[in-house]
Amino acid sequence: MLELSILGFLYGGALHGYELKERIQGLSGHVRPVSDGALYPAITRLVRNGLVDSQTEPGAGAAPRRTLSLTDAGRAELFARLRSPKDGEITDGQRFFTLLAFLGLLPDPAEQAAVLRRRQAFLEAPASFFYADGAPVRAEDEPDPFRRGMLRIARATGTEEKAWLTETLADLDRRAGAADRGRSHGADAASPVIRKAGPKP
Repeated sequence: MLELSILGFLYGGALHGYELKERIQGLSGHVRPVSDGALYPAITRLVRNGLVDSQTEPGAGAAPRRTLSLTDAGRAELFARLRSPKDGEITDGQRFFTLLAFLGLLPDPAEQAAVLRRRQAFLEAPASFFYADGAPVRAEDEPDPFRRGMLRIARATGTEEKAWLTETLADLDRRAGAADRGRSHGADAASPVIRKAGPKP
């Protein structure tokens, strides 16, 4: 997800390394701190693979600054990762949040909806932190107050997320339908009209 964050933030324009780190830190640093030991090797991999361009320029002081920008290949890679996230990026809450931060960059609402439907399907499957006889334990049946708290918080969060997914998917489906109709009308307008010759008077 670190590489996705790098590509996603660079989509908006070139950034210096420290600016990029601050943005990633703001997105997920409160949960998963971003260290230089993880960030800069990730940047190096992306540069080596031609997804990010790195230019060194003089800094305000003695140290030079590195400016990072997204290449065309990097933009294509970003879209590919957003269209087809890994299963763990759907099921893990923090990874899914990182995905959501950049999902709006995909231009096609139908592709955005396809990703959200995967999350929706995951949330609809019966699940719990704890199981008894192979069945998920409900908050009402958990005697331990702390475990019961975990289950209640998770249920409340899940209920709100499911409501948001339902609303957002309805909106995306409307937009996708309007886009399809627009393309269809455009194709009709662009097609030449062939008229059969009638009988001569």
